[in-house]
Amino acid sequence: MAATRLAKECSVLTIAGSDCSGGAGIQADLKTFAAHGCYGASVLTALTAQNTTGVNDVHPIPPSFVSDQIRCVLDDVETHAIKTGMLCNAEISAEVAKVLAEYKAKGRLPPLVCDPVCVSTSGHTLLEEDALGVFFDQLFALATVITPNKSETELLLKTSGSPMEISTLEDMMQAAKKLSSFSSTSVLVKGGHLTSSLQDVEDLAAKNPELKVIKQNILDENMEILLVASGSEMTSRELVVDILFERDGGTTVFARPRIHSTSTHGTGCTLASAIACGLAQGIPLKDVIADASLYTHLGILTAQPIGKGHGPLNHLHSINLVNIPQITKTNPYPFTYFLIQSTRDAWKEYVEHDFVKQLGQGVLAKERFVHFIKQDYHYLKYYARAYGLLAAKSSSFNAIASATQTIINVINEIGTHKAFCETFGVTAKELENTAESPATTAYGCYLINVGLQGDEAKLIMALMACLLGYGEVGLWLKKEASRPNSWVSLDGNPYKKWIEDYSGEHYQGAVRIGIESVEKLIVADHPSPARLKEWQEVWLRCTQLEKGFWDMAMSLAK
Repeated sequence: MAATRLAKECSVLTIAGSDCSGGAGIQADLKTFAAHGCYGASVLTALTAQNTTGVNDVHPIPPSFVSDQIRCVLDDVETHAIKTGMLCNAEISAEVAKVLAEYKAKGRLPPLVCDPVCVSTSGHTLLEEDALGVFFDQLFALATVITPNKSETELLLKTSGSPMEISTLEDMMQAAKKLSSFSSTSVLVKGGHLTSSLQDVEDLAAKNPELKVIKQNILDENMEILLVASGSEMTSRELVVDILFERDGGTTVFARPRIHSTSTHGTGCTLASAIACGLAQGIPLKDVIADASLYTHLGILTAQPIGKGHGPLNHLHSINLVNIPQITKTNPYPFTYFLIQSTRDAWKEYVEHDFVKQLGQGVLAKERFVHFIKQDYHYLKYYARAYGLLAAKSSSFNAIASATQTIINVINEIGTHKAFCETFGVTAKELENTAESPATTAYGCYLINVGLQGDEAKLIMALMACLLGYGEVGLWLKKEASRPNSWVSLDGNPYKKWIEDYSGEHYQGAVRIGIESVEKLIVADHPSPARLKEWQEVWLRCTQLEKGFWDMAMSLAK
């Protein structure tokens, strides 16, 4: 959802402790504010002597001086969100709550994100136990959202007189609801200390159909080509799952791949600060948390090791001309993922079209399939010619050879195509004499037009929607056929060979080469936002034209 205020117009305040090593506390907060384009102000609650191996000492700031700092900022700087972190003890916590309550009474308290920091990553206590009562009695009711991790949630529930151990996603969801009722605010329970799987998420969603599930950086629905290319099995991969329970009763699950990394110092500070930046811009809480979670996830993924212990995140990973994630172990094909994810509705309509479903069931009317393969014959002429244009635009012999080899492959496979058509009663002469449908001409001419007026990169975008899409369709049907009591029937299916061809190793090898060529684009070109948008529009248009090709077959359009 669109923001109501630009990031550059936002000022965000952090009220937290200092980390002299720079990875957590106000240092992490201010880096996060800057990375999101917001102006950052800070109020110190404590000085710490710490590094990546642990916290050596803590020096609390006098409570009265903490309140002086808050008033100095809020009385001068228009502040659009506040984040609290380490509050150290009951006295400081009470002073912070008192001052913020004063501003709330004046109608001047902006959205507040409360990260109830209790223990450091290394295990050092950062909050005295008597402060927890202050949180419940005075602070939480002022907050828009609180962001405890698993251990902090268990501690807070114990303090509230409702202890529970969190060992499953169901436990997390119930804990979030309980804590919300006790704290009178929305609760995000972070699951970094709980190992989960995609199956766990699906089971939770099946039991609770009202849940909204947001999957991030996960190769999942309609991304079989990326799973096969990367050799991944998503259902068994470890995930990190966070659960948001909002005061209005809505519950959202955020799932992403678990990262085995030591660069996790300041993760909670970073996430809460990123949430504050989104709330400052007026973005709804659920959308803010989705963005903040992904920002933090990528910060861990792209971090360089610093120090001898748990090092900091890379807070500045998002400061690029183009916001395409770097290649990582959990996502080796980030640009292809971006293309599919950013056009996911059109991609799903293409991959899971009724033509494809009926083909998988073996009930697709023969005349529709025959019409499709006749038109596909004509489309392949455009496709081969477009690769001829790609060869002409290529600047290296390797690229020229690759484009030329694709043309040769198409020519060689025309014989196979003709033989396949004959099994459906379509002769070579009939193939040649069949008139092109408007859908075929529209798609083919679009490819040639992109090749004539665009550059090499745009033409690759146009060609990949076909290559990768058919590979995805083949793998999707193959996966569905492997499920118990599947709706896909291969036995006796007249289109079995078509499914096997596009899900087979030969075609999937071509898909892998195509994916690699797409990924090379982003590395070689470093496109501007405007240029990236052009690529994305070409990809989307060709995805829509592919769907139009299925539509043509279903309507038998001449």
